[in-house]
Amino acid sequence: MLFNARAIRLIARTKLLQHTRCVSRHAPSLSSFESCRQESSVGALTSSLSRSAFIVSSNSSNSAHQFIQLAQFSTAPLNDTQQAPSSSSAAAYTLVPRHGVRNVAIVAHVDHGKTTLVDELLKTASLTTANTTDSNNNNNNSNEENNEERLMDSGELEKERGITITSKVTRLDYIPSTSTNNDNNQQQVVINVVDTPGHADFAGEVDRILSTVDGVVLVVDAGEGPKSQTKYVLSRALSLGLVPIVVLNKADRSESLGRLESGETELDLMDLFESLGAKEEQMEYRTLFGSARGGWITSDVDAALKVAGNGGNVEGIEGVCDMRGLLDAILEDIPAPSVHWYGDGNGEEKMEGDFDQQPFSMTATTVGYDNFLGRTCTGRIYSGQIQIGDGITLLRQRAAPDEQDTENENNNTDNNNHGPTTQISGIFANRGISRVPLDPAVAYAGDIVTVTGVPDLVKVGDTLTSSANKVPVAVDTPPLAPPTLSCLFGANNGPLAGKEGTIVTSSKVRERLIKETDNNVTLTVEKCESDAEKTVVLGRGELQIGILVEQMRREGYEMIITPPQILTQTCPDTGKKLEPYEEVIVDVDAEYSGTVVNSLTGARKGVLVEMMDDKQGKTSMKFEVPSRGLLGFGPEIATATRGTAVMHHCYLEDREYAGTMSIGSDKGKLVANDLGKATLFALESLSARGTLFVAPGDMVYPGMVIGENSKVGDLEVNPVRAKATSNMRTQSKEEKLYLAPPKRMSVEELIGYMSEDEVIEVTPQSVRLRKAELDAGVRERAARTRRKQMESMKNKK
Repeated sequence: MLFNARAIRLIARTKLLQHTRCVSRHAPSLSSFESCRQESSVGALTSSLSRSAFIVSSNSSNSAHQFIQLAQFSTAPLNDTQQAPSSSSAAAYTLVPRHGVRNVAIVAHVDHGKTTLVDELLKTASLTTANTTDSNNNNNNSNEENNEERLMDSGELEKERGITITSKVTRLDYIPSTSTNNDNNQQQVVINVVDTPGHADFAGEVDRILSTVDGVVLVVDAGEGPKSQTKYVLSRALSLGLVPIVVLNKADRSESLGRLESGETELDLMDLFESLGAKEEQMEYRTLFGSARGGWITSDVDAALKVAGNGGNVEGIEGVCDMRGLLDAILEDIPAPSVHWYGDGNGEEKMEGDFDQQPFSMTATTVGYDNFLGRTCTGRIYSGQIQIGDGITLLRQRAAPDEQDTENENNNTDNNNHGPTTQISGIFANRGISRVPLDPAVAYAGDIVTVTGVPDLVKVGDTLTSSANKVPVAVDTPPLAPPTLSCLFGANNGPLAGKEGTIVTSSKVRERLIKETDNNVTLTVEKCESDAEKTVVLGRGELQIGILVEQMRREGYEMIITPPQILTQTCPDTGKKLEPYEEVIVDVDAEYSGTVVNSLTGARKGVLVEMMDDKQGKTSMKFEVPSRGLLGFGPEIATATRGTAVMHHCYLEDREYAGTMSIGSDKGKLVANDLGKATLFALESLSARGTLFVAPGDMVYPGMVIGENSKVGDLEVNPVRAKATSNMRTQSKEEKLYLAPPKRMSVEELIGYMSEDEVIEVTPQSVRLRKAELDAGVRERAARTRRKQMESMKNKK
């Protein structure tokens, strides 16, 4: 394990804190310091805090130490000037920096505070340019927007669920704190900030956007430390050579105090960087401490501890500043954009006026449609410049989902396959959630802008180039992680089809799904070979499919969704069947840790990798589980642990097939056998049979699942039975009926809950679970056939 001088200082300070319970980042040089961190893989530490590093081996109690003198770390930006690979001499270019621009992505695990941090950056940057003309025209118009919490989560579903679903770019005009020039416009720097999702199901949004930035701000909850999605986004950033800045957020909370004092979070991060193969330059990342909600940040852990001990109050504490500290750190550490320069660039930094003779190229990272402007495209300009009226040509990076395989192969092998030519009608920058025209309407290499007037066929990953001065080949984009599950979408064929929705045909459903792939690159849509009326959708998880279905039902679509199938493949070397595995981290109260272990390591075929307890009575466990073993696990474990379990997961790798799983085989269903509205009289008597999914007055029909049976096997019931209207009087006849509220499940919960013989019926007003075969007689004959087949298989064995 390789440690630099910063690591040595941190470990030394951590050991010192364990004895003195005080923090001293500016202490004099320590010598002859013998210590070790028991929780880490560091065996021991010898003296010396010079620019050197140690390789420590702790495979046994007798640790071996080997000292290696390292060269001074380079502080030059990564890949400032280098020869780019190309297939021909015509495609050769050099990478040169662009003056006055920074492109940075904010990445983090879910709920670690990245969107709130972007809000604070918007507020701080707008204050620095409050007296400029550009600010009066643009920033002052969005002051009310900047005061809104989680401004970047502008989508309807994002506001409802409190999560980030799509990546968004915002432009900050910032004047550095060190600026002394009275002409603010000359000192103003453009910082393009990208807010990214933190949930593993939307990791594709992170994959596609990282190619447009030159550095990342990794936000980590100081009280929780790095989580599964932290590992994923960091691994992607490090593999692309991006420069990281670490922000330990929520440092003003009492639960963060202990981890900051012990240095546990910082050491966990260093271990994570080292395990992911970070370069020496990347290991020299800057660490900041702060609170996005509190609006403060500092580079001194002493000041952060004082704020945490003071209940979050920063008054009178030296070394604490507003978010200018982070913006200045971005300008100092994140390199200027590396743009493509065709010809002899000499490695010099290029200004705006230097790109007029260069060929224009821009990659599409987000594609949309405006009712007034037409097709829009957001992306980073890699070379040249663009202005209104310029003609552009499309260079296809990949084929459309409905194109033939032969066309797909031709497009992949022929990068000179040019698409239609159009003229740019508008160039815009995103400020907050507002789209503002650029003034002057010219964008240069290194900028991230939105353009209109682009071809309608443009898709994410394609390249736009000038029709008069074309680039030789399309710009390469990084590959995406593969999908892990698939579902079949089809038209609603139930008894209530067409009564609640306006778009009901299978062809319209398929068109909408194909349209979704224009911008959602992690989704793949294919025609079903076994049923021409259905469409196969391949995605990354239950939540991603659920969000897509929710968006479609709000647009008036009716559809059915079949149970998910995990995607498997065959190993080319061994010929064995492979399936995707995921890393799962569960945080739960210690009293429920056994319940979690039994749930994941039993029928779900998971393996417990790591287990840790903290002083607050919480247990953190890491598992490696097949992706199909996680279907329906979230709601199940939430119920078993009384809502105390918090689960996060991310794709790990493909491994050998784990065999059959008997998940949910003991869950019987209450199935309706009559058509009509459910009555209180019938449901009250059925509530003793299990858990109900419907309320009095809901429409039901034969084959519809109205609840979960408390016993094994499905049970046919009549939920529309009404009280008999007669003159008979009994004591029980006049009793008042009471019924508990029904259990309502979202689409993503039902995706993991439903059995193999069930489908989800989705309409704009309702989400129903029903049997794929509505006829009870047909279902019974099919069940008998399955039982006979199982018995015959057992007899053969």
